[in-house]
Amino acid sequence: QVQLVESGGGSVQAGGSLRVSCAASGYTNGFCMGWFRQTPGKEREGIATIDTDGSTSYEDSVKGRFTISHDNAKNTLYLQMSSLKPEDTAIYYCAARLSSYCSVSLFTTSYDYWGQGTQVTVSS
Repeated sequence: QVQLVESGGGSVQAGGSLRVSCAASGYTNGFCMGWFRQTPGKEREGIATIDTDGSTSYEDSVKGRFTISHDNAKNTLYLQMSSLKPEDTAIYYCAARLSSYCSVSLFTTSYDYWGQGTQVTVSS
């Protein structure tokens, strides 16, 4: 069983930076991982993923501003967010998929484990 716990959310002004983390426990070898976000009334969307070989993918609206990374020693997934905009306000979730390949274009149902989410609020 894999458990994912996000942390690091909070409030920041537009233009600022924030890093959210996702600590994984359990056997996660062979899992690719990703970050998703959701706002009220909208579907959860994939914004960044990282494959088991370190390859990354990003949703267009966050390219050049967000960076996904994984610390194997700590078994922790990160999302470094910079140049934040009010439209980045959402609950951010991490997810793991038992596969070497992840992509922001995959449906959320393709992912096997989810964290509980952490709120990120960007004020103008």
